[in-house]
Amino acid sequence: MRLSNLADYAVVTMAAAAQHCGGGRVSASELAAETGLPGPTVQKVVSKLTAASLLRSVRGAGGGLQLARPAAAITLADIVEAIEGPIALTACVDSNAHECGLEQNCAVRPHWPIVNQALRGALADIPLTRLAQTTPHQELV
Repeated sequence: MRLSNLADYAVVTMAAAAQHCGGGRVSASELAAETGLPGPTVQKVVSKLTAASLLRSVRGAGGGLQLARPAAAITLADIVEAIEGPIALTACVDSNAHECGLEQNCAVRPHWPIVNQALRGALADIPLTRLAQTTPHQELV
C-alpha cells in the first residue's frame, strides 16, 4: 500500500501547520514556502483538510489557517482519510463495491475488515504532535 502524493502532501502540510500551534495563524502561501510544495497543491490540500474540519480558515485582518483542534487530537488516520476517504486495503470491504469476480466464493473476504481495522488503528495511534517533531522519536518494537 502506498499513499497518494496528495495524502503525503496533506501530512506534510499538517505537520507544518502544527509548528504554528499556539501561535498566530499561517497562510497557505507560508505553508507552501515552509514545505517546498507548490502553492496550488497546498491550496488543494488545505481545501480538503478544511472540509474535513482538520484546519480552520479565518478571513480578514489577522486571518489565515489554524488547526481546528489541538495537534494531539489529530491523527495520521484523520489526515489520510480527509484526502483518501475511509482506509481500506481492498474494495470488497465496501458493501456497495462489487469490483471483484471472486466476491461470491472468497474465503478471505471476511478477514479484510479485521486487517483494515488494524491498519487504521496503527495510523490512529500516531498523533500530529509526533509528526510535527523536528527529530523523529524512534521506538523499538
